[in-house]
Amino acid sequence: MKPVYIINGFLESGKTEFIVFTLGQPYFQIRGKTLLLLCEEGEVEYDEALLKRSRTVLEKIESEEEFSPEHLLELEKRHKPERIIVEYNGMWNYKNMKLPKNWRIEQQITTIDGSTFPMYYTNMRSLVAEMIRGSEMIIFNRCDDVRENLNSYKRNIKAVNPSADVVFEDSNGEIDEIFEEDLPYDLNQETIELDNTGYGIWYLDSMDHLERYLGKKLQFVAMVLKPENFPKGYFVPGRMAMTCCADDMAFLGYACEFAGAGALKQKEWVKVTATVTKEYWEDYKGEGPMLHALSVEKTRAPKDPVISFS
Repeated sequence: MKPVYIINGFLESGKTEFIVFTLGQPYFQIRGKTLLLLCEEGEVEYDEALLKRSRTVLEKIESEEEFSPEHLLELEKRHKPERIIVEYNGMWNYKNMKLPKNWRIEQQITTIDGSTFPMYYTNMRSLVAEMIRGSEMIIFNRCDDVRENLNSYKRNIKAVNPSADVVFEDSNGEIDEIFEEDLPYDLNQETIELDNTGYGIWYLDSMDHLERYLGKKLQFVAMVLKPENFPKGYFVPGRMAMTCCADDMAFLGYACEFAGAGALKQKEWVKVTATVTKEYWEDYKGEGPMLHALSVEKTRAPKDPVISFS
């Protein structure tokens, strides 16, 4: 299988700069040739000396139709590379990408210009969602003047791709992530009450900063989910969330221990008061947030049953 590295993002989002930096790093040096597929040209050009030094050959792909398994195989046969790097065109729908059967995506990284992200996210949300859905890392650069928005940016990304690593950079390099002060609730309250916005932020924040919530008492309104083959005495209280558009919904919730779980009905609404621990759970494939219900009371559906991260 031929390893493929996908670097995607909109024009002028920093894709070329990232690839140039990577090609020059010792950890990315291997024997043999690298095939670099350039699907759009920005202001930054590749230096011929760097390409020669890194044993990289550059081929331009002029159109989305030209990015076909047949043409890609022709380029592979012509250059016989050890690996392939694709600088993908951000205006091509990533969902339509087709690679040769013997090409395996080794890593996918998305670069985003922090100063223009709101415009693209508002006007081209479906393209952004497809772009980041399979990415292992999302790199926001040029964040000097948008630091107050970074918490919101991360929530939008995590809603689509919860497992992605999100990195913010300004002109001085990577920005240390300290967002606790921006949380819409007080972590020092005896009971942390989560409204619509608060629930979504808590769900995503607990993935990266579970230590903030260990031993804390939470209260929120949720829908009951009882998956098949779930252990007795457990259910999942959660909320439906719109991750990128009305047609792309996800249920966000963590496992909850409750002695009366057997009497709960699928999709009924309840008010949950629970404490948070960190425990192993098979569905998490490791340790993660676990709720222990202190009380579960039937209640009415909220005015806005679907939460949003916008």
